[in-house]
Amino acid sequence: MTPSAPDEPGTGADRPISRKNLLRAAVAAGAAVPLLATGTVALARETGSRGRPLAPTPYCDDGDDPTPDQMEGPYFKPDSPPRTDLVTPGTPGTPLTVSGYVFGRDCVPLSGVLLDFWQADHAGAYDMAGYTFRGHQFTGATGAFTLRTIVPGLYPGRTRHIHVKAQAPGEPVLTTQLYFPGEPRNSTDALFDPALLMNVRAAGGGRQGTFDFVLDVEGGPTDPPTDPPSGSWAPGHPYAAGDRVTYGGAGYRCLQAHTSMTGWEPPGVPALWRRA
Repeated sequence: MTPSAPDEPGTGADRPISRKNLLRAAVAAGAAVPLLATGTVALARETGSRGRPLAPTPYCDDGDDPTPDQMEGPYFKPDSPPRTDLVTPGTPGTPLTVSGYVFGRDCVPLSGVLLDFWQADHAGAYDMAGYTFRGHQFTGATGAFTLRTIVPGLYPGRTRHIHVKAQAPGEPVLTTQLYFPGEPRNSTDALFDPALLMNVRAAGGGRQGTFDFVLDVEGGPTDPPTDPPSGSWAPGHPYAAGDRVTYGGAGYRCLQAHTSMTGWEPPGVPALWRRA
């Protein structure tokens, strides 16, 4: 879902502010979220800058549409490196920072969510030999993420877009794409979905985009297991690429260096573990 940007043409100004946007603002500011007497979250909507009446205040327990999925496309590569900055010195292109939060359908920010991004370079080409403009990261305790990259170039048949896979610990993978507002090809690209538009604005010599993912999972903290899992895998252990563990009676090889945590057990996070 996309946060609104009032009075900025072509960036979702006509959309009401959703409860996710209010929550992301509260999380960022460290503010307490107001509660109704029922214990649900009370959130306001945009004040109708063009004279429209206010929409009814939503309740945080009334459900929300998860972020739509989209095709993976032919250019995905597994085992991307862990990094939040896809730009190297001298990389041509317009700088772009994409930030946001990942929520569950119950409005709770999700930590430990795997986000694997890949995109074309400024000329519209994908790197299939290496991992240029490819990388994965995990959301922090507030469900936040930040990606530093460039505005991707165009190639025949497609509008401008960024690919992403999102996976909460132990949950199915969401594969989708993020789009840019105001692109002429948005109207001719058969895959384009306005629900996947980022809010984008100019920022210095580059651009800043925001997008909040809503995964079809329940949020909330994950309780640690009372008993250790079967096998040699253990939470809180630093694993290096190539390390081997057993879990649930099967063997796995570590793909990316990381410190394990509950919810990242093999084979639930394929970016970290592969069946040995």
